[in-house]
Amino acid sequence: MFTGIIQALGEIRALQPRGGDVRLSLGTGKLDMAGVVPSDSIAVNGVCLTAVVVEGPSFAADVSRETLSLTTLGDLKTGSRVNLEKALTLATPLGGHLVSGHVDGVGRVTGRWEDGRSVQFRIEAPAELARYIAHKGSISVDGISLTVNGVSGREFDLNIIPHTLEETIMSGYALGTRVNLEVDLLARYLERLMLGDRAADPEAQGITAEFLAEHGFLR
Repeated sequence: MFTGIIQALGEIRALQPRGGDVRLSLGTGKLDMAGVVPSDSIAVNGVCLTAVVVEGPSFAADVSRETLSLTTLGDLKTGSRVNLEKALTLATPLGGHLVSGHVDGVGRVTGRWEDGRSVQFRIEAPAELARYIAHKGSISVDGISLTVNGVSGREFDLNIIPHTLEETIMSGYALGTRVNLEVDLLARYLERLMLGDRAADPEAQGITAEFLAEHGFLR
């Protein structure tokens, strides 16, 4: 688990294809690597990866074919900057929100504009994630814990302060940039719990207007 508070900007040093998978070698910048050993988890742009080699201010991690296809890690190149966060401990301040490092989908930047000293971004989420994104709710974008400022259909807005721009890869976002999205895990569990016994039915449609009306949530 992670908090969505980025601890350092890292850099891709090498990408080694390995039978369809890829081994990433990363420089960790100012990330405190004291005590980090192979098998520890580190989030890279919001994707939980297992360190398989740890050497001073660097580590390597294997990325499966599935992860490459379902996240933006397949877009990385040598020299790409990435957001890094070590797994939280019981003594870690929860300054953001609980982030699992399991990406739900890939979004796309559709707007960017200045707003005082901040920058506003508009991001389009996959249609199947739209129901989990709420005004003033939490969302993880490339591993960054952020507050949703507005929602319109499958698009949502973010207000990014200068500190976040400086300490993450968001300063490099442009129209069309693909980003990893992880919705609030409480919303996913709530939807599943509301299904009750229907959760065991492979034909269950999820939470629909008909379901809500049937159970008294709509009048």
